[in-house]
Formats: sequence, structure tokens, C-alpha cells
Amino acid sequence: MSRIDESKEFIPVRIAVLTVSDTRSMEDDKSGQTLVDRIAGAGHHLAARAIVQDEREIIAAQLREWCADPVIDVVISTGGTGLTGRDVTVEAHRDVYEKEIEAFATVFTIVSMKKIGTSAVQSRATGGVSNGTYLFALPGSPGACKDAWDEILSPQLDYRHRPCNFVEIFPRLDEHKRRK
Repeated sequence: MSRIDESKEFIPVRIAVLTVSDTRSMEDDKSGQTLVDRIAGAGHHLAARAIVQDEREIIAAQLREWCADPVIDVVISTGGTGLTGRDVTVEAHRDVYEKEIEAFATVFTIVSMKKIGTSAVQSRATGGVSNGTYLFALPGSPGACKDAWDEILSPQLDYRHRPCNFVEIFPRLDEHKRRK
């Protein structure tokens, strides 16, 4: 069972939040703000925040820009993970991933099932890694962002979480680029 090892020191992570929407602004971006509030509440640092349109190339370009930025460890996007024609966030993420974290979608579905039942099948949440940066695409509802943060990301982005966590393998995410 997972637990927090209080004997270890907490390591803050630098996280960027990307809202994908054709209609939201910073003033009414409830999902993005939910993530910002939880990031700060957990003791992490908000490294960047932006809103981009539901356009695959625009989303992918922002993800690549942040993955190239050495002050960003994690990017969490919200919005555009559904089934409609304008929902292209998952495709944009996969355009950028070097490796996909397939189990993230599975665990998110399990968490969602407890909250919204079979409606969870409509989400295409995803996670991956690119250029040593973790990327997670969450649905655009504040509830989904809350559930993903509270149940998955908060523990996994806490270095003290046992038996393992995403933070402890940061130094090895881009080791393939250092090989000679």
C-alpha cells in the first residue's frame, strides 16, 4: 500500500498548467485554477500557465516549448480530452511524447469510475514523458482535475511517496540522450 515516508524531505516540483479551450480566459478558467490552487497547496511551484485554442499544432507547440524549458518539470493540461471533433489534446500530447505512461489512463479511469460511474469511459486522459518532462492531459472539468490531482498526481509528485514516485526518477528520464 502507498504511504508517505516522513523521514524523507519534500522536494517541490515546478509545474506548468495549460488550459485547452476556445472559450476560456484566465478569469473563468475554473479547471486551470483548480490545478493552480492544488499545486500551491501541495508546496510545489507554478512554473507557467497558459490558455491555448483547441488546435493540435498549437497545443503540441506549447508542450514542446515547455518541455525544452529547464525550469519546468511537469506539464498538466486540462481540456480537449473528450470524443468530439474539437478534442485534439490527446493527439497533440502523443505527438510530443517520447514514452507514454499507459497506466495513467487506466488509473484515472478507475478513479473516475468511483465518482462518475460508466461516464468515465468518455475520458481519454493520458500521460507521457518528453525531454525529461512529465506531461499529463486531464479532462476540462474541475472535478476531473481535482480527482486526478488528489488521487494520482499529488502522491506521485511527492518524493516521499512509497513504494515509488515520479520525482525519484527525474534524473533518469533523459538518460538515453546522455549515452555515448
